[in-house]
Amino acid sequence: MTIDGWFIAGAIIGLASTITCAVAAVMKKKPNDITLLALAAVELFILAYAAASVVRLANGGHIAGQPWEFWGYIATAAALPVGGFYWAMMERTFWSNYVMGAVGVTVVVMMARMAQIWYGISTPA
Repeated sequence: MTIDGWFIAGAIIGLASTITCAVAAVMKKKPNDITLLALAAVELFILAYAAASVVRLANGGHIAGQPWEFWGYIATAAALPVGGFYWAMMERTFWSNYVMGAVGVTVVVMMARMAQIWYGISTPA
């Protein structure tokens, strides 16, 4: 897998969000400003990544894999923090922090797959 700056930044933000939410959950804290801001950081990163991907394509870059698959991952990754936020607002218990924590690590895995699609590296069948 090709590791670029976008993946490294996404991994740092996603894992920091997961750790923040997991620590709050273990401490049995309800969703608060810190955990919600950690989730918002993941969302803002995905939106910035999507915008940068459009710019890269406009400047002559290309997606080596299937474009529909890449943009599907982007759309799904952007929807996850929104779903986590909605969950946290509807169920204001410490369990919501576990759900929000899962968002960060899931986005990291999705970023790895998006890098594979962008650079044309596929997994063996």
